[in-house]
Amino acid sequence: MPHKIEVASTVSDGRATTRKREIEQLGIYPGDVRIVDTYSIDTGLSPAQLTSIANGLKSVAETATIDTPNAPDEFDIAIEVSRKPGVTDPDGDTVAEGIDESLCVETGVYTSQTTFLTGVSEQEAQQIAPTLHNPLIENVQIKTREQFQKDKGMGISIPKVQLQPTPPADIVPVRDVSDLELKKIGRWGIFDHYEKISRKQWGQWKYDNIKDHLKVGEVVDMGQNFYKKVRRGPLALDLTYMNAIKDYFQEQGRNPTDVELESIAQTWSEHCKHTIFADPIDEIKDGLYKHFIQRATKEIREKKGEDDFCVSVFKDNAGVIKLNDNFHLCDKMETHNSPSGLDGYGGAGTGIGGVIRDIMGVGLGAWTFMLAYAYAFADPRSLQQLYKGSNKTQPLESRLKNMRDIIRGVEDYGNQSGIPTPQGMVIYDQRFAGKPLVFVRALGLLPVEVDGQPGHEKKANPGDKIIVVGGRTGKDGIHGATFSSEALTEGSPATAVQIGDPITQKKTNDFEMIARDRGLYNSITDNGAGGLSCSVGEMAKEAGGSDVNLEKVPLKYAGLRIDETWISEAQERITFAVPENKEAEFKELAAAYGVEATTIGIFTDSGKCIVRYNKEVVMDVDMEFLHNGLPKRPMTTTFTRPVHEEPDFEQPGNLTASLQKILARPNIASFMHITQRYDHEVQGGSVLKPLQGKGLVNGDATAVRPDLTSEKTVIVSQGFNPFYSDIDTYNMAACAIDTAVRNAIAAGANPDYLALMDNFCWCSSDEPERLGQLKRAAQACYDYATAYETPFISGKDSMFNDFKGFDEKGNPIKISIPPTLLVSSVSVVDSPERTISIDAKMSGDLVYVLGETQDELGASEYFAMQGEEINDQPYIGNAVPEVDAEKNNKLYRSFAKCVQQDLVSSATSVHRGGLAVALAKTAMGGRIGLDVTLKNLPGTASRDDYALFSESQGRIVVTIAADQKETFEKQMKGNACSLIGIVNGEDFKIRGMQDNEIVNAKVNDMLASYRSTFEGY
Repeated sequence: MPHKIEVASTVSDGRATTRKREIEQLGIYPGDVRIVDTYSIDTGLSPAQLTSIANGLKSVAETATIDTPNAPDEFDIAIEVSRKPGVTDPDGDTVAEGIDESLCVETGVYTSQTTFLTGVSEQEAQQIAPTLHNPLIENVQIKTREQFQKDKGMGISIPKVQLQPTPPADIVPVRDVSDLELKKIGRWGIFDHYEKISRKQWGQWKYDNIKDHLKVGEVVDMGQNFYKKVRRGPLALDLTYMNAIKDYFQEQGRNPTDVELESIAQTWSEHCKHTIFADPIDEIKDGLYKHFIQRATKEIREKKGEDDFCVSVFKDNAGVIKLNDNFHLCDKMETHNSPSGLDGYGGAGTGIGGVIRDIMGVGLGAWTFMLAYAYAFADPRSLQQLYKGSNKTQPLESRLKNMRDIIRGVEDYGNQSGIPTPQGMVIYDQRFAGKPLVFVRALGLLPVEVDGQPGHEKKANPGDKIIVVGGRTGKDGIHGATFSSEALTEGSPATAVQIGDPITQKKTNDFEMIARDRGLYNSITDNGAGGLSCSVGEMAKEAGGSDVNLEKVPLKYAGLRIDETWISEAQERITFAVPENKEAEFKELAAAYGVEATTIGIFTDSGKCIVRYNKEVVMDVDMEFLHNGLPKRPMTTTFTRPVHEEPDFEQPGNLTASLQKILARPNIASFMHITQRYDHEVQGGSVLKPLQGKGLVNGDATAVRPDLTSEKTVIVSQGFNPFYSDIDTYNMAACAIDTAVRNAIAAGANPDYLALMDNFCWCSSDEPERLGQLKRAAQACYDYATAYETPFISGKDSMFNDFKGFDEKGNPIKISIPPTLLVSSVSVVDSPERTISIDAKMSGDLVYVLGETQDELGASEYFAMQGEEINDQPYIGNAVPEVDAEKNNKLYRSFAKCVQQDLVSSATSVHRGGLAVALAKTAMGGRIGLDVTLKNLPGTASRDDYALFSESQGRIVVTIAADQKETFEKQMKGNACSLIGIVNGEDFKIRGMQDNEIVNAKVNDMLASYRSTFEGY
């Protein structure tokens, strides 16, 4: 008989307070909110055992009941959220493990949560429920008080997966089918079964798809009955690829198994092979990646010579640079956009978990010391509802819930992993409504030497055992790689959603570090995109082949198809190459750390990837074809720079109100509501904090000491402004690089020890115009990386960030993100004392502006604000900021020398919102006034408002002690450098180019505006 333990707080519950505030944002005002956590146990236990478990689950400030509802005395509505069968339940798994260890009883534990509300109607509860659960992975149950009492609670259900026994591998006929059928297989996947549908469903399907020739034959008319073909999910293989596969198996004299076809699809996916960056494009025969990104780094490294600080770039899970005598520094940023669009919590959580595993799999294994994030959301205040399916079916998460879940996904995984998350940023644009962008970053420490060998080198050898360690394999993450290689549509699979388990990963990581230092394995990689098919396949390249016994893979539940076991992207799994003579010690150590380690095969030098299931060969593919058989697809581009109507409006007489408004705009406002949820002090290395100064203003860069035995300090930042793509992607990319460099330099970075990562998120990348935009952005990457001598050490791209679905009226809609490049920067400096925060420090300090201000407001925040106020549409304009790398490079190096001479009190990079926002952040950070003038501002700005809100690049706001004036100006001689004011009092005053007062505000009022937008979120 199953049992149910319910735990409720007896004191004020912060979760309930937050939930009440979130419900109030819907316009519903409950009187009281209580939360009860429930643990359903699927094994019969004695009363004493249940009491012992209940006592372990509750704290001194909580009460627990056994098989009895633990509801408050007064409530009107109860809403229970529980996981669907097969969805990872980390809390339940942890409790089950504790029961096994303490009571020696193996059982399943399944968690759910009930929210009790007073003063809420049943109709209002229907509005609240979608904000509490994601129907893809969770069930929701709503009961009134009367129904709750009648049923004696919410009831009990055990969400076990019930599957049929594992079917044999299927043969997929590709040799004798038409090109149309090949297209269908490549687009929607392997045919699985027929599903009976009604005449009405057939009519609606026919109406929705009559214009799509590819859908012909996908519904079969059998007289009075209609049957719809159900396919397994996207392979993301176009006809060129499908014909290459067809030709290969023609040569083999057979058709492929489903295991083989799925494995090839994962390996060849855009997500894994980055074909758009690799294939020939116009005159560039070696592809954008080699021609622009890789070439830039190669030339920079050659130029640096003995001063080259790169160790390993572009060939492992992360970039590796030198840190100190004992450790190298690893850096990687990933995107997890598509799964986050389906489920914000699972998508973002597994994104950050995956990038941690990237660090775990660098070289012989690294330890993660820091996380970072960058988000691009639609405005969460928007009530726009989108649907993947017609007739308002398959709704996406609301923008507000999706944002909250993404933030919480990174919070839960990072905090529970014991890793600080000090760095991040967020932007907003309605074009991210269909697919948000979720960038997640991890930095790690890799020993210079491991067991006498270089720590960054690894190689699986023939004869090494293939051992998978960590979490078990389930249906979660099926087709994740191929799904992420295309637009989000009605056919996007729910199985691509994954839920992470940070506790399992933490134990796996702890085990790995000991195994590494004992020299117990030769190679390692994580099970990311494509699961075992890619991790084993990649490591097999090192050895020359592999032979896998798939029936030995540990499963979460029985009944997975063979191909599902092979391609599942279930989380927290690491694959190791372990010498046979170390296998026993390896497994003994894993058991001591409480992680599962299973031998599933052996690496070979056969030149083949062979997979067996119960001795039957289900995959036998040449390694050469698997990894290099995908044909080249030459691409052509077009590019036309758009011409927008130039904004024409009068300059406001006084700009105080404009400043207050721009400080409250989502793209400028404080994101303290995110920052404060992420632990940035754990591990003890925090130097430059995410919220800086007395005013707790979000900084543009943070600094960490990763090795506490060393003074070496790591400064990280980023550049991210997709708005400029509305005018020219070349300038967008140039500004991203300049901003990433400038943000780090302003924080004290060493320009001679500064590296970059590129993360492209593009849209509709099969269209020549979009490819033309991509080509221009890649050209800018080469031009400016080489100009600043900042090598790219790693990168990633996501090429189809489009949403194809339906709006709230049921109309077809396509939403494409603006072409986006996030550039991340990392620098190593000798001492934490050389880092600079943004906040003004002392009254009497002098205020300088470095760099020139031009009338460059194209796609600026100020133009957008003016347009929305006048026409309810953002103005774009045409004068996009341009980057003068020669001038900027000289200025940054001069400024860096000032930092080394301890001349700088504070420094703020000027970017989104322009000089006005940078000055405001300087004042708000220090909670101290500024008195400045634009009279001697370097540059050609023509109006006071343009001077304040222009987004010209290459500028830094600096404050210095008054007695350092002569030394500072001497050091900055030859650069655009102007003394514009003084730190003074409580007021923020700016005089214009004619010396007339144009801004007069209280610093505390500015802070109130800055914090107002997302207060309570």
